[in-house]
Amino acid sequence: MAPTLPQTQPAAVELQSVWKRFGQQVAVQDLSLRIPQGEVFALLGPNGAGKSTTIRMLTSLTRPSQGSIQVGGYDVVREPLLVRQQIGVVLQPITLEAELTVWENLEFHARMHHIPNPERQRRIDQWLDYVRLADRRQDKVKTLSGGMKRRLQVARALLHRPQILFLDEPTVGLDPQARRLLWEILRDLNQQGMTLLVTTHYMEEAEELCDRIGIMEGGRLIELGSPAQLRAKHGEALLVRSLPGQEADYTFFPSLAEAQRQLEAEPDKTGLMVRPANLEDIFVRLTGRRLD
Repeated sequence: MAPTLPQTQPAAVELQSVWKRFGQQVAVQDLSLRIPQGEVFALLGPNGAGKSTTIRMLTSLTRPSQGSIQVGGYDVVREPLLVRQQIGVVLQPITLEAELTVWENLEFHARMHHIPNPERQRRIDQWLDYVRLADRRQDKVKTLSGGMKRRLQVARALLHRPQILFLDEPTVGLDPQARRLLWEILRDLNQQGMTLLVTTHYMEEAEELCDRIGIMEGGRLIELGSPAQLRAKHGEALLVRSLPGQEADYTFFPSLAEAQRQLEAEPDKTGLMVRPANLEDIFVRLTGRRLD
């Protein structure tokens, strides 16, 4: 079981009419979003959609041009240090010190957060045990597998007991077993009340972990809802027409039964099939592009 996490505030993240401009370029347009405490939220979008800029604003690394953002109950512009105390961040790049040991990486990070001894040692031991790296504490980071390094990044992000955990592509490059283990850890953190905000290029990951999904395109939030709500809105089933030398054509239907009836009514069934719709189908319909 994980170390006890602090109680969080009712609204973990709230953006109101947020814009971000870089000169004449608009990266984020009129973005309003509320993420309740305890939710697992996925922010999806093709490259250039505004996801990274949004995350940078939420983590106080860049200021919004217009609008307001509160994270953990604090304003990211007026109270950035307080915001940083509420959040943990796991970046896609491995940002650990490869020549230091597992324990030394956490010791350094805990000192940066001014966590005093003996509390510092207790937290390091607890989180290493939680992410299943206690037996590797004296090993140099460069000897760890990709999955171990990612779990160590999670442990590091949790040392100061944040309320909200931001994860940027947390399982990219991991094998299926390492990915499942990390999912298990993230689910457990959420069950204790921690809010998670995830960006991912894996639709399976978004469906597996997240309560709600926001899809961005062109700097705007173009869709928002749970996986079930998105399927109910756009269609639970597809009639797919796939012919040699042609791009496949997808038609959405409210149910498999309706898609099947349409298939049976087609005079020429060559290249036709019916299947359940998934999040990636909906994403492509909305953005015209695949997530990866």
